[in-house]
Amino acid sequence: MATEEENTGNVKRELEKVFDLALKATVPNETDVRPLIAACTAKFGDYQCNNAMGLWSKIKGKGTEFKGPQPVGQAIMKNLPPSEMIESCSVAGPGFVNVVLSKNWMAKNIQKMLVDGIETWAPKLRVKKAVVDFSSPNIAKEMHVGHLRSTIIGDSLARMLEFSNVEVLRRNHVGDWGTQFGMLIEYLFEKFPNSEDANETAIGELQEFYRRSKNRFDSDPAFKERAQQAVVRLQSGEPKYHEAWAQICEISRKEFDKVYKRLRVDLEEKGESFYNPYIPGVIDELSKQGLVEESQGARVIFIEGVNIPLIIVKSDGGFNYASTDLAALWYRLNEEKAEWIIYVTDVGQQLHFDMVFSAAKRAGWLSADDSTYPKASHVGFGLVLGEDGKRLRTRFSEVVRLVDLLDEAKNRSKAVLIERGIYIWI
Repeated sequence: MATEEENTGNVKRELEKVFDLALKATVPNETDVRPLIAACTAKFGDYQCNNAMGLWSKIKGKGTEFKGPQPVGQAIMKNLPPSEMIESCSVAGPGFVNVVLSKNWMAKNIQKMLVDGIETWAPKLRVKKAVVDFSSPNIAKEMHVGHLRSTIIGDSLARMLEFSNVEVLRRNHVGDWGTQFGMLIEYLFEKFPNSEDANETAIGELQEFYRRSKNRFDSDPAFKERAQQAVVRLQSGEPKYHEAWAQICEISRKEFDKVYKRLRVDLEEKGESFYNPYIPGVIDELSKQGLVEESQGARVIFIEGVNIPLIIVKSDGGFNYASTDLAALWYRLNEEKAEWIIYVTDVGQQLHFDMVFSAAKRAGWLSADDSTYPKASHVGFGLVLGEDGKRLRTRFSEVVRLVDLLDEAKNRSKAVLIERGIYIWI
């Protein structure tokens, strides 16, 4: 077992320690200068220090001995202390200090990893507990191809953090609350007056059940009114409506679990409904801090640099995604004691999360500096495109179901293996 001292940790962080000493020796009168270390192309080396240009803009005109960013880079390189991890350095362009890692150092650490175990290579992070919020499908709707990216990227991030000895709370923030449940519940009551007859087999494909209820909602004013009343009764906690809601959620949950088992992904569900009781208290706390303002009948938080406000209570008094996300963030920070919360969604939600994080920083929940904890991050991904460069859909213009995509991938892989004569039936 590797000891604390033996653990090499993150290569980038080890280089930051070395360059921190060099920067202090180069510009001793400049405080709060952090090493800017990044990977570089193999043409120049393995890593590079990118501080020279920024430093030059700070020190020029202050009687400095340097004549430009290139000499600053040369000085940083000259002031590097001896390090067994660095084989050679060079300065390119406007002061970029390129670093080639020592092959002997890498070989020694790889040997240590083989002898002492893979954990000797695990980076040591400054965070002990993190939440990774990923996958997050909507109840009563099937998982589609877009959920695959969130699920796989989120699982990969969780695995990397777990490898680095971080306690990871894998959260599935399913959409299990909202106005759509009124029409689903009312349609369920209509089709199955006797609730005991409403089971998974009788309801059938939940996606089709959702379509039929949506058609009734859009075409039948009387049904729409009953559905809206059903939402009120559900949210007020009437047992009959809560039981119907729980039944619909359970059917969806079983279908989601089949996909997660195929992908070998572990998640713990904490959907929108879980955080609903915390919303009033969170809004009250934000209001007491003077962050919440009235705007056109709604309660909002204005974010600097953004033209639209973050609406946290709608003009009709209802809550929305921002209300739930702020309550979830508060819960994860205060109840679960997470230091880093990572959200994995499509890039279309980037602005929403930027605004939520900005509001949380104003409230003092998150560090104003993203380099320190607690902090929140959004990991965005693009649309899944077809061969025509457009959003991947079926010929009926529907988003491709994830189970169909997985089946297709399995069948194609099997066909290739059989063609190569190496398929083994298991």
